[in-house]
Amino acid sequence: MFERVALYLQDSHDLRDGLEFVQYAEMHGFEAVWQAESRLVRDAIVPMAAYAAVTEKIKIGSGVINNWTRNIGLLAATYLTLDDLAPDRIICGIGAWWDPLAKNVGIDRSKPLNAMRETVLVMKRLLNMERVTFDGEFVHVKDIELDVVHGRREPRNIPIMIGATGDKMMEMTGEIADGAVLNYCVPPEYNTRALELLEIGAKRAGRSLDDIDRPQLVVCSVDDDHDVAIDSTRELLTQYLAQQPHIAKASGVSMDVVAEIQSILGWPATHEQIKQAKHLVPEELILKITASGTPSEAREKVAEYIKNGCTCPILYPVGGSVKKLIETFSNK
Repeated sequence: MFERVALYLQDSHDLRDGLEFVQYAEMHGFEAVWQAESRLVRDAIVPMAAYAAVTEKIKIGSGVINNWTRNIGLLAATYLTLDDLAPDRIICGIGAWWDPLAKNVGIDRSKPLNAMRETVLVMKRLLNMERVTFDGEFVHVKDIELDVVHGRREPRNIPIMIGATGDKMMEMTGEIADGAVLNYCVPPEYNTRALELLEIGAKRAGRSLDDIDRPQLVVCSVDDDHDVAIDSTRELLTQYLAQQPHIAKASGVSMDVVAEIQSILGWPATHEQIKQAKHLVPEELILKITASGTPSEAREKVAEYIKNGCTCPILYPVGGSVKKLIETFSNK
């Protein structure tokens, strides 16, 4: 049994099925559900609101929204609204986004550290129900507040977690955030360096590593047939290694392999292209950077991430039955 465990949902299922998955996870003692927002396919906020409306205890996080496409006032008001729906159950997971997607929609991600720092600092003040004036490089607000007239005026308990990838962003996360959403598609040993960087940042703010929550996305494919589970993960990795090369870099994947996969996949990638390129992803890599296989194999791998500093695995079901995955990691 795992003391803390969470579910990650993206876009591979019908949205109404997601409501059932979240209720099932809550019934099995899962701590949280995190909704993805990465490609231009499914916004995180709408599903989060739906999950909040049909559950009573489970926490609901964004895994992760970006800090570029919603102005700071709207961002804070959005999470205030979610907290109205599910008080003390909302988590704001936020990340710096990635290219080429950001560039292709007109976003210049220059100085991502400054932009993230300003977003988090002002967001915290607004959710603390302060009146804020801030004239930064990226965030410019004058005499604004979350002007609640009908409802709760007290500060909101909404942890802000940064989905950090680069070293400098990880270090800053330890300094200014409530936690880090650690990467997926990385080996458990990746966490050693991440924890060192978080601790550096935490000490800068007079905190310790224990003050920084460290939930971690873990790609997880569970099936009684080991080979079936592996093949499901292989298709996901084919797409991710091509479209999010920062993940490939963090995973230690050869850039030659990435380039060959990219030469086959278009944008967006079709299912046929993924099937054509998936043989380039070796099983050794799948076993190294995901929790894929039989239920016992998946549990054993997730335990490695926890041993290496993950405080709450966020399980990303990439194939097979989502309910079987939930049952595999059930706390009931």
